[in-house]
Amino acid sequence: MRATDFRPHRLLRNAHLQSVLASSGMRRWLFRGRRQALEAESSELILDCGDGVRLQGFHSAQHVRAAARGLVVLLHGWEGSVQSSYLLHTGARLLSEGWDVFRLNFRDHGQTHHLNPEMFHSCRLDEVVGALQELARRFPARPLAVVGFSLGGNFALRVALRAPAAGLPLSYALAVCPAVHPPSILDAIENAPWFYHAYFMRKWRESLRRKQRLFPDAARFSAAELGTSMRELTATMVARHTDFGSLDAYLDGYSIAGDRLADLAVPATILTASDDPIIPVHGFHQMKLSSCTELEIAPSGGHCGFIRDFSLRSWTEDFIADRLGRLAA
Repeated sequence: MRATDFRPHRLLRNAHLQSVLASSGMRRWLFRGRRQALEAESSELILDCGDGVRLQGFHSAQHVRAAARGLVVLLHGWEGSVQSSYLLHTGARLLSEGWDVFRLNFRDHGQTHHLNPEMFHSCRLDEVVGALQELARRFPARPLAVVGFSLGGNFALRVALRAPAAGLPLSYALAVCPAVHPPSILDAIENAPWFYHAYFMRKWRESLRRKQRLFPDAARFSAAELGTSMRELTATMVARHTDFGSLDAYLDGYSIAGDRLADLAVPATILTASDDPIIPVHGFHQMKLSSCTELEIAPSGGHCGFIRDFSLRSWTEDFIADRLGRLAA
C-alpha cells in the first residue's frame, strides 16, 4: 500500500474539507459503536515518567487472538487528547486486528492539568520517552510501536530517535502529517483561513485557563495576554515558563527538519499529504532521512484527513494497519 493509493471522492478533494472532517462531530457520531467498543476495554493508568512527572493514558487489551500481536502506543496532536476522533478510530481498528493499544495524553491534554504543576510545551520529550519506558516494563508484549498524528507524529519520531540511547525496545514508529519545521507551521497557520487559528487558540486558551485555576499561585497569563495571537502568546510562554530564551530557540528545540532524523535507527514511516494546509510539504522534501525511514506523500488528504468517501472513514486506518501488519509478520 502506497500513499498514491489514496484517491478521495472528487467532492472531498478540498484540503480544508479533508482537514475539518478529520475531527468532525459527525465522524464521532457515525462511528460511536467502534469508539464505545474501544472504551469498554480501556483501563486508566497514571504513569511515572521520571523526575516526578505523571502522565495519564488508557490501555486496551485485545481479545480476538490467543496472544496480542504487540502493543501500539497512540499519540494525539496539539490540544487533542485520547478522546480525539482519529485516535479512537485508529485504536478501535487496531484492537479489532489483535493489537493491544495504549492511548497516551500529553501533559495538560484531556483532563490531566492537575497531574503536574508546570505547563506543557512541545519540547517535553523526556517525559514521553519515560512514559514509553514505563509501558515497556508493564507490558512486555512485543513488538512495541508508536503511532502519532501531527505534533504527536513529531513526538513519535523524536522518541524513535532517542530510543536506542534510552534503552527503549521500540520496534517501529509511524507519523501521520508530523510537525516538521515549527516556524513554517506557525507561518502556515497565520496565513491559512481564519478558522484554523481560531480553532487552535480557543482550545489552547481554555487549557491555559484551566491550568491557572488549578495552580493559581504560579504566574501564568493575564486576560490581555490570553487575547493575543498564537505567535505572541507562544513567545510569552517561552519567556515566562521555559529556559529557551527566545521564540526561535524554542521552535528549533522540537524541529525535525533538515538532517535531524538522518541518524534514526528505528524503522519508521512518515505519511503526509502534499496539500496539508498546516504542515507545508516542502519541509518533507528537504529532509535527510536514514535508510530505514520511509516517506510517503499523498497528492491530497489535508491535515490528518485522508477521508476517502462519504462513509467518512479515514484511509489512514488502512495504511497504519497495513504497515503494522508488516511489522507483526
